[in-house]
Amino acid sequence: MKSTNILIFFLIFKCISCSQKVVESAPYPITKDAVADSAMVVTAHPLATSVGLDILRQGGNAVDAAIAVQFALAVVYPNAGNIGGGGFMVYRQANGEVAALDFREKASRHATKDMYLDSLGNPVTDKSLFGHLAAGVPGTVDGMVKAFEKHSQLKNWKALLAPAITLAEEGFQITAREANHLNEEQGKFTKYNRANTAFHKTQWKAGDLLQQKELAKTLLAISERGRAGFYEGETARLIVEEMKAGNGLIDFEDLKSYSAVWRRPVVGHYRGHKIISMPAPSSGGIALVQLLKMTEPYNLKEMGFQSPSAVHLMVEAERRVFADRATF
Repeated sequence: MKSTNILIFFLIFKCISCSQKVVESAPYPITKDAVADSAMVVTAHPLATSVGLDILRQGGNAVDAAIAVQFALAVVYPNAGNIGGGGFMVYRQANGEVAALDFREKASRHATKDMYLDSLGNPVTDKSLFGHLAAGVPGTVDGMVKAFEKHSQLKNWKALLAPAITLAEEGFQITAREANHLNEEQGKFTKYNRANTAFHKTQWKAGDLLQQKELAKTLLAISERGRAGFYEGETARLIVEEMKAGNGLIDFEDLKSYSAVWRRPVVGHYRGHKIISMPAPSSGGIALVQLLKMTEPYNLKEMGFQSPSAVHLMVEAERRVFADRATF
């Protein structure tokens, strides 16, 4: 599922002052803003935020909370937070030490540069967006394992996955927005799956319970066996079986050999501020620093917020940054 609607939720730890805007129509509180003095968890779903906050209360650090949140989002935010994909982590310790973890999906070793082209060499867009050929070797689970091994303070892997397993097994009530999104995607669920999934339903509505018992089993395997619970054994067998059935490329060796990579972050400076961001293969860190450095010589405050000159400057800078991104 593609990422479209994002619910941003702020939960706080040791709150000193809060200005909260709460959405009352949801089956759980959705707080839009808050202020904290010690720690904060910000995620795309309030239930995942609550999970992260609980981990902090148990004595976990930011990485522990991030791992628990990642697996919780795999349950409560399936259109973007799933364990079938990958991502990036930028990390900064209190002593100033920085690191970046690249757990982005990778192409199968059987992938070719022309796999998304037709016989005339023209791109077949849907092939790279939907279906079995669009999937890369998932990196999320290995990334969370590596983050845990290096930076966990709680040292309790099962405790970090327990909330996600409960959410998947027992289910959670969905909002009207989530119901609408599930209804809109029913055609794709049917087209790209050989059997019904937890998301198949004639008509979802606000307050319905979304249970994902198969996902709960997968998360339990990861909880008990670590990365081997996903990249080997029964889960790996099911992934490879599905790939073969849908003419996909990912095989056992692709899964077993996947490894997230620790990298040096991109570091830049903007008007006295130090910027720490993600390096390649993400374009975000490089693009961000380039954009800031290009606009640094100009007095945006003097131009005025959303003035034609300020907007023009930013648009022209962005055009050049994204042209460089596409070229290099």
